Amino acid sequence: MEFDIQLIDSVVSDMNNGKAAGLGGLSAEHLKYSHPLVINILSKLFNLFIHTGYLPSSFGAGYTVPIPKLDSRLQALSVNDFRGISISSVVSEHAVLIRFADYFSTSDHQFGFKKNLSCSHAIYCVRSAIEHYIDNKSTVNICTADLSKAFDRMNHFVLFIKLMDRKLSIQLLNLFVLWFGISETCVRWRSCDSPFFKLIAGVRQGGVLSPYFFAIFVDDIVNKILDCNIGCYVRHMCVSVFMYADDIILLCPSVDGLQRLLRVCERAIEDIDMKINASKTVCMRIGPRSDAECAGLTLSNGAQLVWVDTCKYLGVYFVRGRYFRCTFEDAKKKFFSSFNAVYSKIGRFASEEVVVNLLDTKCIAPMLYGIEACPVTSRLKHSLDFTVTRVFMKILCRPTKTLCWSVRISLAFCLLANVSLFVLRVFSNVLFVLKIYCAMFSSDEQFVTRVKSISVSRK
Repeated sequence: MEFDIQLIDSVVSDMNNGKAAGLGGLSAEHLKYSHPLVINILSKLFNLFIHTGYLPSSFGAGYTVPIPKLDSRLQALSVNDFRGISISSVVSEHAVLIRFADYFSTSDHQFGFKKNLSCSHAIYCVRSAIEHYIDNKSTVNICTADLSKAFDRMNHFVLFIKLMDRKLSIQLLNLFVLWFGISETCVRWRSCDSPFFKLIAGVRQGGVLSPYFFAIFVDDIVNKILDCNIGCYVRHMCVSVFMYADDIILLCPSVDGLQRLLRVCERAIEDIDMKINASKTVCMRIGPRSDAECAGLTLSNGAQLVWVDTCKYLGVYFVRGRYFRCTFEDAKKKFFSSFNAVYSKIGRFASEEVVVNLLDTKCIAPMLYGIEACPVTSRLKHSLDFTVTRVFMKILCRPTKTLCWSVRISLAFCLLANVSLFVLRVFSNVLFVLKIYCAMFSSDEQFVTRVKSISVSRK
């Protein structure tokens, strides 16, 4: 239950340099390069908090930096177009997370805030479930649900109840209750600070424990959906819901089943004092009968959900059709936008090699985001390759395509090689993906053969 010196020392040593300092101006470098006695003092201080159940009021203070969600060059921004990132002390939060890690575990269907799991793993599991039904001549109905102001509206008392259900230590729970009670922040815009105001709901976006608190807060949504036994199954495993933080996707082979699944999801969301944003919640069909017209789904408040041809999930756009596929048109627009921004600044005086290196580090990664979890067809490869070729023709003052390809080979800049590296990365962690593979193959021999083929391809 106590925070020993070794734990605090490891937390301080693992802190990243160059991060924003807290409200008192104390940064990670101050702790790392201070006298070793400071680690001993911090250990005794945190243990004193646990034993006395008291926190000073300054411990809950921080400041919030508004970050725009959209590009202000494309449209005028309003108050709702900013995301507040809170800056506060993180040493104690890291120590709590390491010491009490077992209490912060969540469902396997929640991919957010877990080590070695990313959006690509969630997208790949969705793809695997859909392709399993398509291979069996079935159509899958998809609903991507969006929670309205999820992180800002989290009810603190609901969180405390869920922590009590997990049998969290009463001393630590009392500290959390006190910490949320004294939490206050101000808005910092450049060098100006607003007056302080109390945080009566939500979590600090940017805090160490905040994502884990939110994952615990929404974990019952997944559990209630799995308990209703509605939706897609791959053999014995339910794959009707996947979550990444507050992004929810529902899968069901029938429209009626999807409506019932949506009602269960909506009730579970209302139980934690939240609601679905109807304007950002859409439905789509993938499979042999994707072109069939279907009745619109409704929410409990009467809002109608529309059937769309493309839907965005975790930054990747799914396309309605007979087979699972993704479109990267939006990614190519971002690629051209980022390249033009770089080229307009340095294109006139920088060498071609510098421009190409910046192209590789700043522009290619956003265009290839999520491609490791999506089906990569020859048409998609040629489309992305043509996009890069057009950029090379601009860098090299409109040479021939043969010259562009020769330069790319000489600079070890091959798009297909980048794609292959991205594809290999998705198999670096197989916690949940291997469960999907186990359920998809009818025999152990087929599963072993598939795993061996993946191992060979990784080599």
